[in-house]
Amino acid sequence: MDAAIATKGLWQVFGANAKTALGEALKEAENTGATSEDVALGLRDKGLIPAVQDASFEVQSGELFVIMGLSGSGKSTLIRCISRLVEPTAGEVLIDGENILEASKRRMTELRRDKLGMVFQHFGLFPHMSVAENVAFPLKMQGAKASARRSRAEEVIRLVGLEGREDAYPRELSGGQRQRVGIARSLAVNPDIWFLDEPFSALDPLIRRQLQDEFLSIQASLSKSIVFITHDIAEALKLADRIAIMRDGRIVQIGTPTEIVLNPVDDYVREFSRDIPKGRHMTLASVMDPLNGTPPAQDGPALNTTMTLDDALANCALTFEPIPVRDGDGKIVGVVRPEMFARALGEAGT
Repeated sequence: MDAAIATKGLWQVFGANAKTALGEALKEAENTGATSEDVALGLRDKGLIPAVQDASFEVQSGELFVIMGLSGSGKSTLIRCISRLVEPTAGEVLIDGENILEASKRRMTELRRDKLGMVFQHFGLFPHMSVAENVAFPLKMQGAKASARRSRAEEVIRLVGLEGREDAYPRELSGGQRQRVGIARSLAVNPDIWFLDEPFSALDPLIRRQLQDEFLSIQASLSKSIVFITHDIAEALKLADRIAIMRDGRIVQIGTPTEIVLNPVDDYVREFSRDIPKGRHMTLASVMDPLNGTPPAQDGPALNTTMTLDDALANCALTFEPIPVRDGDGKIVGVVRPEMFARALGEAGT
C-alpha cells in the first residue's frame, strides 16, 4: 500500500538559475560521490539559498507527522513544497502514489478542492461572512447546494466546539475561536490529507493547550494523514506519531517522540529536548530488564510496556504507606503519600 505522502530527494533552491545550478551540482555529485551537504555548500558559494535539501520521508495513512525546527530551518518551505504552493526545484512528491509535481494546474485544483486540507497561522477568514458561511465557503466553490453546505458546516462547527456561534462574525470571536473556524473550514470538504503550518503559535498558552487537546480528539475520530509544522518541542511531543527535525534546510532526524527525547542524533536535537521531563516520554519498555526465569508475583501494581515512567512511578508508589510530615518544631502536621510526588512532578511538567 502506498504511503499517503512520500517525498524523494526533494530540493527547494532560491536564486537566479537555481534549477540549472542544482541539476549540474547533483549530476557532479553522482559522479564524484559528494553528499547532499556538499551540494548545498556549493550552491551557497554561488549565492543561492538551498531552503530544502534532499528531503526524503513518508507519511503513512492516518499518521500525524510533525516537522519542527527553529525559524529559518526550512520547515514552512517544505510543507509548501509538499502541497505545491511553491514549485520544488527537484525531486518527487507523491500523494497516494501520484507524483503531483507532474500534475497539471487543473489536477492540482482538484486535489486541493477534494483531497487536501490546509490550515495556516493566519486564519484568512472573510470578515463579511458568518462562521457558517466561512466554513461552508469551500463547499460553495465545489458547487454544493445551500442546504448541503449549511448542514456540513454545522457538523464540523460542532466538531471543533463552536456550536451556537454559527451566525457570529469573525470580529465577534476570540483568537482561539477564529482558529477553530479555520480548522472547521479546512475540514468541510473532508480531506484525506491535512497540512497545518503553525496553526496555534499566535495563541495564548492556555488557549493553545486547549486547542491541542481538541485537535487530538478530532484526529482520534477522523484519522487524517497530517503534516503539522511547529517550532515548539512540547507541542511536537504532545501531538506527533513521528517527528522530523530540520536544521538549515535538512532533515537531521526522524523518530517517535520517545526516540527524539531519548536518542537524539546530535547536540542540535539534544538541545531541543534538554528541558523536557523524560519521565513523561520514556516508557517502561525502554528501561525494563527482560524476563529471565520465573515471573515475579502478580499482586503488585498493574504495569505495561507502554506506560510512561511517571505513570509507572505513581502506580508503584500506591503500594507504600503514608509518611508523616513535621513542622520546624518536630510536630506532625500532615502526611504525604509517595504517589503525590510523581503526580505533582508530572503536573509541573505539563
